[in-house]
Amino acid sequence: MLSERAGWRADLVHDQGDVGIWTVKAFDLFPQYGTPELVSLDDRGRALIHVSYSGKWTTTTLQADGAWLGGLDLGDVDPRVTGRELYTGGKSGNVYEIVPYPDGGLDQRRIANLGRREVHTLVVADVLPRAGLELLAFTSPGGLYVLAPRTDGLDGFETLLHEELGGRVRDALLLPVIAGAAPEIATVSRAGALEILSFPGEEPRWTRVHSLAQGRGRLALAPGSTPARCVLYTTADDGTIWRHERAAGLWHDELVYAGPPGPRGLAAGRFAADPALETLVVCGYGAEVELLTRGPDGWTVETIFVDRDQGHWITTCEVDGRNGTDEIALSGYGGRVVLLSRAAGFGLGHALARPGPAERAVASPAAPQGAQR
Repeated sequence: MLSERAGWRADLVHDQGDVGIWTVKAFDLFPQYGTPELVSLDDRGRALIHVSYSGKWTTTTLQADGAWLGGLDLGDVDPRVTGRELYTGGKSGNVYEIVPYPDGGLDQRRIANLGRREVHTLVVADVLPRAGLELLAFTSPGGLYVLAPRTDGLDGFETLLHEELGGRVRDALLLPVIAGAAPEIATVSRAGALEILSFPGEEPRWTRVHSLAQGRGRLALAPGSTPARCVLYTTADDGTIWRHERAAGLWHDELVYAGPPGPRGLAAGRFAADPALETLVVCGYGAEVELLTRGPDGWTVETIFVDRDQGHWITTCEVDGRNGTDEIALSGYGGRVVLLSRAAGFGLGHALARPGPAERAVASPAAPQGAQR
């Protein structure tokens, strides 16, 4: 255990020194294992697959691209392989497909190169009138590409530049929609816009929700969001955090928090004992991880962890069933992946919890000299 602060313990998942880790997300790569895996991407173009077993983590390193990787998503895009595939891309313009197998093995291959464009964001969605899912790639310079498996019997993917964009999309996620309806993808850009992307036909349609004279960097979707009532959170480079709620088809925007400049990670989840409380976490260039909680009297903030260097990504995951809350995985310039979790029994009402050795070591006073062990 690295530390314990404000009721949160910090455990090390992976440490690689001074090589930054820019993205970390949780995916169910191996359903036979039960616990979701963490996938992180680093500054040397490597995909790191972190598998948990009884609280211990094993890391498999894949694909040395030679330049940073950033975009990451999972989905059953390629019908030529069984199950879902992991997709990633980065500075070199390369896009990779990683295939997880039921025996725990992994394959990877390059499926596209987007020329002199950096791949910043990837999203799996069904956006074209063809069978199956597609892979959307948002690039710098600003562009929207759609990748799909070839249908002429040949190997590889077809790559189509759908649109030139005025600003680089730095984060994107699928919104909940009514079954059978066209997907909606929320995006935030360096140009400062929160926009909704949809494909009513074959051409993209953009709907502006909110804009600032600051770059926007991260998005998070509130738990329990529905097509009728959807809540998003966004970060701005000046340090402000915003809440956006769609109800009856209209968006309402609220300034939640004004913190240190350069927030680079944002995640929503259940982080309080009371499931009715609205909570999210943010990290960034200040190295602190802060918990924001919406109570009856408004929003409050507390620092729950301080990393050894600037943060760059944070994500919600569920890997510890001993509490009633979600866990948090974070990464950044410190070159490590850290897992933050509540204590055993937290949020479980009257459940009996027995602390493990690490918790007992923190909670217990030092043994007197000469005490038997």
